[in-house]
Amino acid sequence: MIKSANENMDDWIPLSTARNMSQTEYDVIIVGSGAGGGAALWRLCQQWKNSGRRIGLIESGPLLLPTHGRNMATMNEERFTKYFENPLHTEYIGKSWPEYPGAKMIKALGGRTLQWYMVSPRLNPEDFHTWPITYDELVPYYLTAEQMMNVTSKYAAGSSIQQILLERLRSNGFPGATDTPLAADLEPTRFGRVHSNVFFSSIDFLAYALNTRPFDLAVRTQAVRVLIDKGKTAGVEVMTPDFKTHSIRAKTVILSCGTWETPRLLLHSGIPGRAIGHYLTNHMKVFADVKGARSQFGEAAGVASLWVPVPGNKWGILYGFGTSPFDYFWYAYEQKPLLSELKFRMVSAGPVEQRYENHVFLEPGTEDEYGIPRLQVSFSHSNQDRARIPELFRTMRAAVHGMGLDFDKEPWLIEPGEDNHECGTCRIGLDPDTSATNPYGQIHGIPGLYVADSSVIRLTGPANPMLTTVALALRTADYISQTV
Repeated sequence: MIKSANENMDDWIPLSTARNMSQTEYDVIIVGSGAGGGAALWRLCQQWKNSGRRIGLIESGPLLLPTHGRNMATMNEERFTKYFENPLHTEYIGKSWPEYPGAKMIKALGGRTLQWYMVSPRLNPEDFHTWPITYDELVPYYLTAEQMMNVTSKYAAGSSIQQILLERLRSNGFPGATDTPLAADLEPTRFGRVHSNVFFSSIDFLAYALNTRPFDLAVRTQAVRVLIDKGKTAGVEVMTPDFKTHSIRAKTVILSCGTWETPRLLLHSGIPGRAIGHYLTNHMKVFADVKGARSQFGEAAGVASLWVPVPGNKWGILYGFGTSPFDYFWYAYEQKPLLSELKFRMVSAGPVEQRYENHVFLEPGTEDEYGIPRLQVSFSHSNQDRARIPELFRTMRAAVHGMGLDFDKEPWLIEPGEDNHECGTCRIGLDPDTSATNPYGQIHGIPGLYVADSSVIRLTGPANPMLTTVALALRTADYISQTV
């Protein structure tokens, strides 16, 4: 039997168009499909699965990959790097930012989650001392995020390298050394339930949502302005690659474009807020490539995946991977040589001080093809930051010495932006003068306008921000589902 045209799918996920979406009035429109946007979408679909609520998602980028790049058998470290360093896929916005040269963006369905390193710790309870919410309030959402993202600390289970290095660290000044929590599904396929999509990306959230209830999705659709009517959110104005403009109406808009694009869109839309774009923060990081003789480890060598809290230092952390930095994330199709020397990548990290002066702003006269001025950044390390940098180096040297390893080359401080952990430009808080959103992610004074991405995070601890981004997005979606 020949299928009619409307029974076919043209892509690996059902798509709509901006034109078609402009014919519908949505209860919620989500702008951006990364970790925050994907989490908010899934949660709203789950909460509203038996309702007639209309949910839409728009993404400025194309369909790039249907999963995390490391789940693809055609990839190895070299091909993966070449693919994501391609300017067609990654925009290196830091090239014009002398003070933040490492900044970049991936514009595609799934965003940065297509290529992140899956490290998924929680912030510590004491890290919430300046937050408008407590750690206990976020715990249920951390638990849900960890469940949905398959966070596990057993990636290196059974590895003699892992066990030996942990024992050495614990005996030499790092008693809390443990296994890195990674967003990796390690379950085998059984009872007909497939577990082959190992590493998490936001595409997983879209899949969960799609199999819960319908939603509309348009890619290559650039949001150019948030629409406000009589002080309330009315939708978004978007532009397609042919530069046609459409207005998509919605009672609620969730911006999940990331720490760079969300404030850019808010500023271009004229949304008031003294803190919008300010309090940019990230992690200072010292990197080191270290090495050790293969003969010092047991027969079942395996890999290392280390997470090392620094005793007496709540703001610092050290973590590491091996062998031969990051090559163990790949399918084993390539023949692995027996190495006489193993290499590891170690990272010593801590957050920079949150300061109003560190901010992004629109630079007049630099409009892109959609008519939106490009961002410029003002960023510097404070006296406190500069005083902490030597401590990062001391921690690195102490840990490497404690593990009985040697430096392959001298450790180095990476440039701002290379950590990919930028946060804070729409941070949550109670005071509109020092925060962009309220504790539920709503822009102060604008009913129906929310932010659910890394820009809301007060990066007050050394933990990677991805898990916290997802947890906060789930919390925001719950609030919306109960109030809209």
